[in-house]
Amino acid sequence: MFGKNIKFKKFDLKKKNFNKKKQISDIYKNLIKEKNEVILSLDKSYKDTFSKKIVKKLKKINSILLIGMGGSILGTKAIYKFLNPKNKKFTFVDNFSNIPLHSDNKKKLTLIISKSGNTLETISNSNILINKKNTNVFITENKKSYLMELAQKLKSEIIHHNNFIGGRYSVLSEVGMLPAQLMGFKPEKFRRLNKLINNKYFISSLIQNVTNIFDLVNKKKTNSIILNYDDKSNDLFNWYQQLVAESLGKKSKGILPIISSMPKDNHSLMQYYLDGNKNHFFTFFFVKEKNTNKIKNRGLLDTHSYLENKSVNEISYSQFLSTERVFKQKKVPFRSFIINSRDEETLGELFTFFILETILLGRAMKINPFDQPAVELIKKQTKKILISKKYS
Repeated sequence: MFGKNIKFKKFDLKKKNFNKKKQISDIYKNLIKEKNEVILSLDKSYKDTFSKKIVKKLKKINSILLIGMGGSILGTKAIYKFLNPKNKKFTFVDNFSNIPLHSDNKKKLTLIISKSGNTLETISNSNILINKKNTNVFITENKKSYLMELAQKLKSEIIHHNNFIGGRYSVLSEVGMLPAQLMGFKPEKFRRLNKLINNKYFISSLIQNVTNIFDLVNKKKTNSIILNYDDKSNDLFNWYQQLVAESLGKKSKGILPIISSMPKDNHSLMQYYLDGNKNHFFTFFFVKEKNTNKIKNRGLLDTHSYLENKSVNEISYSQFLSTERVFKQKKVPFRSFIINSRDEETLGELFTFFILETILLGRAMKINPFDQPAVELIKKQTKKILISKKYS
């Protein structure tokens, strides 16, 4: 167990690599000693740059439009979908294809989030969607940028994005925690590092897990496939996908995270997972739900009487367990997360685990996990094309 609500099964790899485990342990100890802003944001002592007064004011608005890209929005989407807050309607715009076509007349809060303040897609979507009649709040770095100038022109509230925390690591900073508070959640419940670093099982699980992944990657198993049995966790793994791919995909190295929707993909991709190329490792993820649809016994044929009174969640869990067993028989490397309850603490522990895992892997692979140099090249080329108007 991490906390009371997460059951974690480690990779069942026979070979024990004590040297690598000590290496990862040393990297972890050095990381925790650093005054690293990303790590500090995981702890309850982190000081947000917004005030209680602004939260109280914004909480009165029930309809919220959030505009951002990548790490500026994925963490909040994960929180919203996983925890399903009541009485708050969030609309997320993180692509050109999901811009709302119609607008109602209800008073809205528009949250515009971009660390640099110069993200092209966020600028474009903001230009289309910002309504001066609504309350507009910008979260961006305290420096000159397009969005900073726009916020000042509109006389909007500006909340400073921590300069030292990249977007994909920002979920437990003001970027994710202001929206979380507007949903009715408490940041201190998400920020669990102070307790987790004193949890021997959590730390040993983290270090062993990173050691195993590092070993698998060195054996050319570089596809990390998430077998997700919970639709409400899709956005959590979209966040995880960016975190891992953008942090570790450098110097011709890295891990490619692939999200697989289960049990649907039993009927499309599972054959390949079990009998195709062996260059991947797996993460099983299941959430136990109490209230899901049950099989109607009156409509059942006798051949399937074993389904009597079974809930959809029970059936799905049976498939989860059976898939684990087949993977074990075939010696396919996997780890498992079983979630017993949805709450801030549980989600905060998952965010913390995956962030620490990614940073430790980056340092073990001798990669800087905090930059994304190749992505910047595309941004520069896009600007050149738009200025030159040469589209062919």
